[in-house]
Amino acid sequence: MAAIELRDVSKRYGDVVAVDDLDLAVREGEVFGFLGPNGAGKSTTINMLLDFVRPSDGRIEVLGRDAREESVAIRQRTGVLPEGFDVYHRLTGRKHVEFALESKGVNGDPDALLERVGIADAADRKAGDYSKGMTQRLALAMALVGEPELLILDEPSTGLDPNGAHEMRRIVREEVDRGATVFFSSHILGQVEAVCDRVGILREGRLVAEDSVSGLRDAAGTEATLRISAERLPETAVERVRGLRGVSSVETDGTDMRVGVENGSKTAVLNALEEEGVGVRDFETEEASLEDLFRTYTEGEEATA
Repeated sequence: MAAIELRDVSKRYGDVVAVDDLDLAVREGEVFGFLGPNGAGKSTTINMLLDFVRPSDGRIEVLGRDAREESVAIRQRTGVLPEGFDVYHRLTGRKHVEFALESKGVNGDPDALLERVGIADAADRKAGDYSKGMTQRLALAMALVGEPELLILDEPSTGLDPNGAHEMRRIVREEVDRGATVFFSSHILGQVEAVCDRVGILREGRLVAEDSVSGLRDAAGTEATLRISAERLPETAVERVRGLRGVSSVETDGTDMRVGVENGSKTAVLNALEEEGVGVRDFETEEASLEDLFRTYTEGEEATA
């Protein structure tokens, strides 16, 4: 069963189409990255999942339930870290987590949750005195209340330093290992690439790509960069590589070479160097990053994934 399923979902505000005929399925037990430029419809989609906004057309199911008819039951089984979370300034961190426990009607140890997100030492401080990163950690602790079946994390790395971002990713993987599904929206693409099993990219309210990062690379036809360290690099060998099909660029620096290659062309480059008598000391391939893919899918023509 899909943890999240949208079928033919649209949302219009007058003449403005925020989400346009969206079909999307998030599998149980996966981390799904939901990406798109500002105004693409990400926040509207998340709000429809939680029944804060009603779709103009289509059907949404979350955890096997109708998002409109059974929204309360869905929220009981869902943990949400919203973008732009704001605290009650006079309440302590512990009181925030206690409030979340009471709201869901579940038992739990507030201090254990605060410990898990790394702010146990600030449990008795008023949350109004928290830094932005601490506020984000507090919001994550509240989202984890009751061991939810689904976690919806909207820009969860906001305000976190590299250590905090690493801890957030660790917690996400722990939740998946426990059996939860994670729906993860972020503009920090390195975070998404590090933690997500699959990615969906939204543009102008439409899903233009949905696959693993490696699948998106294949569908987009993005190039890789082959870095080669050689014993020597005669000009004849360099020109031979430049003339190969699938090679778009060649740069050299002494005995080092950078070659822009299409999929399947790396072996041809290495074979050509060998035939020219070039001894290759080492080589490595740099694949297109998720940031590169994001630009491909949101700025260029749609690619089918």
